[in-house]
Amino acid sequence: MFAEYGVISYWSYFIGAIFIILVPGPNTFFVLKSSIAGGLKNGYVAASGVFIGDAVLMFLAYAGVATLIKTTPVLFNIIRYLGAFYLLYLGIKMLYSTFVRKAREEGQHDVHKGDIFKRALVLSLTNPKAILFYVSFFVQFIDITYTRPGTAFFILATTLEIISVCYFSFLIISGSYVTQWVKTRQKLTRLGNSLIGLIFVGFAARLATLQS
Repeated sequence: MFAEYGVISYWSYFIGAIFIILVPGPNTFFVLKSSIAGGLKNGYVAASGVFIGDAVLMFLAYAGVATLIKTTPVLFNIIRYLGAFYLLYLGIKMLYSTFVRKAREEGQHDVHKGDIFKRALVLSLTNPKAILFYVSFFVQFIDITYTRPGTAFFILATTLEIISVCYFSFLIISGSYVTQWVKTRQKLTRLGNSLIGLIFVGFAARLATLQS
């Protein structure tokens, strides 16, 4: 399938992409948190930020920016520390809202859809490992002798985005049901927010210590 467009072993790629998408990361937890806090609409606003950010990173990978980042440690470190700082900021903000402010106030703050979209987009774009991953993963399934590798790259990127849409839709719908259940359980809501905040702090520490 798609072999005539320069794609090698499409179904192997498809299965691998599913497992990759299922690995939890900061984007996953942010979309889940947004859907739990604000329902379906906020969840899909957050997911759209992730989709656009991933699409930009995949285009940059195809354009060769990944090579520049990999061969320029200073640039890699700048992006890496920006991403770590932003994850740390979000994690601390969640913990602060949980333990210092009322959980209800935090939920009201997160309702602003433009703010949710920007946070999700920044989370996606400030991950230098993602753009390097897209090149290292995609290149295994692209026929280098094909005259138009951009076509194969587009097919693989589109497939990954479709899988992401399906997975995030599952998270968002599940999160919206959880919202109805925990709406009157403030202690459980505070516990969930604090755990996600700690996870974001952990992601920040991990990203800050990664090497190019």
